[in-house]
Amino acid sequence: MNVNAESEKLKNMEERIQKLEETLTKVLCENAALKSTVLDSQNKIEYLQKENEAKKVAFSAGLLSSGLGHTGPIGTAKTLVYSKVFSNVGSAYDSNTGVFKAPIKGVYYFRFYAHCHSGTKMAVSLLKNGQTQCSVFSWKPVTNGNASNGIVLQLESGDEMSTQLWENTWVYDDENSYTSFSGFLIFPL
Repeated sequence: MNVNAESEKLKNMEERIQKLEETLTKVLCENAALKSTVLDSQNKIEYLQKENEAKKVAFSAGLLSSGLGHTGPIGTAKTLVYSKVFSNVGSAYDSNTGVFKAPIKGVYYFRFYAHCHSGTKMAVSLLKNGQTQCSVFSWKPVTNGNASNGIVLQLESGDEMSTQLWENTWVYDDENSYTSFSGFLIFPL
């Protein structure tokens, strides 16, 4: 073989090696970009999952965790503390205080039930940040009295919801949870 042919062969090999190096560099750059895109996507998915978890808010509780009895009458209004918690998704309801605290701004639905026996007076109000929103009332029914009310409200993060027994009235509850308080987030704002 002559020297020129050998030199041409070597030159072709060098060109192919250079093209392979360029292709490898391009593939490595594309791989880094793809890896970055995958990491960004994973971060977005984690963020959306956390955001979605914050939007899961619902609770339901009965007045007495066990036994039976009545609350009231007393000479002043009293926040009712529902200690029999059926569900508390999002942990926004505090069974020690009877207060639901909105974790996020949104539109919420609340419902409460109250029960009394014949010959007694029962009155309970739903409060938003200490202000009455709606109430139930039963004046000495002939038989047991039941009342319920519900409302849709727009809440800011941190707004507080509770129910309050009026002064000189009372409510009854037992294992059937006749007196209860529930609420849930309809949609965030």
